[in-house]
Amino acid sequence: MIETPSRILVVDDEPDLRTLYELTLLREGYRVETASNVQEAREQLKAQRFDAVITDMRLPDGFGMELLQDLRDQQRRERCVVMTAYGSAENAVEALRAGAFDYLTKPVDLKQFRSVVASAVQGAEGLLSLGAIAPSATPPWITPMPPGDSAVGTSAGPTAQAQAALARLVGQSEPMQRLKQHIAKVARGMAPVLIHGESGTGKELVARALHANSQRADGPLVAVNCSAIPENLLEAEFFGARKGSYTGATQHRDGFFQAAAGGSLFLDEIGELPLAMQSKLLRAIQERSVRPLGATQEEAVDVRILSATHRDLAAEVRAGRFRQDLYYRLNVIELVIPPLRERREDLPALCQALLARIAHEAGVPTPQLTPQALQQLAELPLAGNVRELENLLHRAMTLSDGQLLELSPAIPTATSTTPTPVAATVAVVAPPAAIPQTSTATGSPSSPCCTERELPTDLQAWLDQQERDILVRALQENGFNRTATAARLGISLRQIRYRIARLHIPTPQDGEPCTDTDDRTPP
Repeated sequence: MIETPSRILVVDDEPDLRTLYELTLLREGYRVETASNVQEAREQLKAQRFDAVITDMRLPDGFGMELLQDLRDQQRRERCVVMTAYGSAENAVEALRAGAFDYLTKPVDLKQFRSVVASAVQGAEGLLSLGAIAPSATPPWITPMPPGDSAVGTSAGPTAQAQAALARLVGQSEPMQRLKQHIAKVARGMAPVLIHGESGTGKELVARALHANSQRADGPLVAVNCSAIPENLLEAEFFGARKGSYTGATQHRDGFFQAAAGGSLFLDEIGELPLAMQSKLLRAIQERSVRPLGATQEEAVDVRILSATHRDLAAEVRAGRFRQDLYYRLNVIELVIPPLRERREDLPALCQALLARIAHEAGVPTPQLTPQALQQLAELPLAGNVRELENLLHRAMTLSDGQLLELSPAIPTATSTTPTPVAATVAVVAPPAAIPQTSTATGSPSSPCCTERELPTDLQAWLDQQERDILVRALQENGFNRTATAARLGISLRQIRYRIARLHIPTPQDGEPCTDTDDRTPP
């Protein structure tokens, strides 16, 4: 069977550029038609179907955005790539938000031009294999969207990888269904995506779902924690380095951008980057090229940028801690992950999935939560979201016996006015106010809590005293049985032994009976 060449429509009012684009695409084997203005482009689109439309932003009789809107209104399959001059970069961002597949900055790099067109054509062919793009034709693996929206896969059907990535976002609540719909919808484009969510909500899972459902799924996904990289290493880590560029550089080394070539680059905690690095990152994203340390030439890079933060970047921009132009580049499409408190109906499914994973890693059967335990979890603030929930279940599973998992009846509820430490949610710990006052090393009585007028002059000594008071009371209540005390406080036997030694807590003398069950020697 002879394969029909893909059809491309190029719209540009400059004859020389139009000819350059046409010749470049003809050499790639495409069939090319051209137009010099909006009216000619509309006539071409009326006469035939194309696989992709490449249009300049500003045309003599209008804007390329008008063609993009025509394609959307007519529910046509052509993917639109917008070309823009340096001064109209904000318009390009708006075009992406309006549904453009990608944008090119003039003067256009021909290698980048060919790559973008190939990606657009590939995506359009995938849409064609699915048939007409209509809300009623949404594939069954995607939860139906509200009227007016549609979502399609990037190929004839979703891959197992794509389905698994979406399935890891556990939950059937309305906020989670909406999030999955948005992921499926925006994954097919090239527009940068900013993922916003509180700590512990699963921002990297969303990034992996975006990548797995995109046409770049076969390429690498490079995830970077921006807050974990020392400032003096940022440039080398992001852009690479050449041999001899700095002390210890004994060979060429690729950076994150080169490692993610053909795939996606996920920049987690993007708000933690210093301003100097923000400027360099902006140029790399804008020019789609990087210059490794020690190199004299820039290298073209083909990556899709995904970023995430728990910060309010708009507020950071107003405070002068984040570049406004970089914010606009990253925030073309924003995905907001709902916190766990806004989707408590997902709690049973989340607990089941987390317990199954914890049990699998530990090589033990999966326990079951009792209804009472599930109710206790539902009443917690869970300010740490899914990460806090996982820690709670992990701790409870470690301390429980049998297949029925129960939590302490003294576990704090949602009525608590302050966030609950993870260590205190499974173990029964007396409130600080009930701890008897003892003398500190200096002889002054310790207070269970500092008043608004009184602050400790030695914070570490004050904290040590609070810990000592809790341990002394717990030991006394358990007859100085260190094993029982450790279980009561949710720590290991080794940890409690270390704390007893460090805090100089007196224990029964050698002549007195020992109640540590694991310290007893056989008769």
